[in-house]
Amino acid sequence: MATADELITDSLKGWSFLYNRGFIEGFGHLSVRLPDSDRFLITRHSMGARGIVDDLLTVNIDGKKLDGKGALPGEYPIHLEIYKVRPDVNCVLHYHGMHSTSFTTSEHTLKPIHLMGTLFHTGIPVYPDPRLVHDNERGAEMARVLGPHRAMLLKAHGTVITGANLLETVGGAFLFEQNAERAWISASMGKPQWLDEATIAACAAELYPYRRVWAMVEAEAGK
Repeated sequence: MATADELITDSLKGWSFLYNRGFIEGFGHLSVRLPDSDRFLITRHSMGARGIVDDLLTVNIDGKKLDGKGALPGEYPIHLEIYKVRPDVNCVLHYHGMHSTSFTTSEHTLKPIHLMGTLFHTGIPVYPDPRLVHDNERGAEMARVLGPHRAMLLKAHGTVITGANLLETVGGAFLFEQNAERAWISASMGKPQWLDEATIAACAAELYPYRRVWAMVEAEAGK
């Protein structure tokens, strides 16, 4: 299990990786649960591409800020309410995915269309309310819609990715958006050829690609 110091270092690396690829663009936040506690770290409101330790706020499960400089993101209940009901989730990312979110405002339903997209084989639910998730009531309803899934879309709003750790969440977001972009291209060319359920299940059973994405994170952090 990673230590708190390791989580801080890796959170800043993962954040910069996502920010530099346009996942954030001023809007979005990343959190990670601290080991053996009821607290989590979350990126502060309006955090830039290169953060420092104080940009990561320590928050308890009641939503109280305990440490760090700056304000909580307005939609911190996204993280709070997921952590309350998903003990298997130790990292949460919210961002406004251009390609993924477009599927909530079209006739198409986003599904796996590419090998790496089969990571989301259990389904990609859509939270139907486009308003900001800025209170616990909306956060709890959003967490209910997410259910046991790895990712979800917020209609006409954004994307939520979860994982057992930073590796899975950052890697999952990268691969989720790649699947969405491929699906978006396919939809623009005609009728998308989605993968069938048997193929999705077979592919998903063989995949654990997160280390490859994290190698990219580490390489960029070393530049």
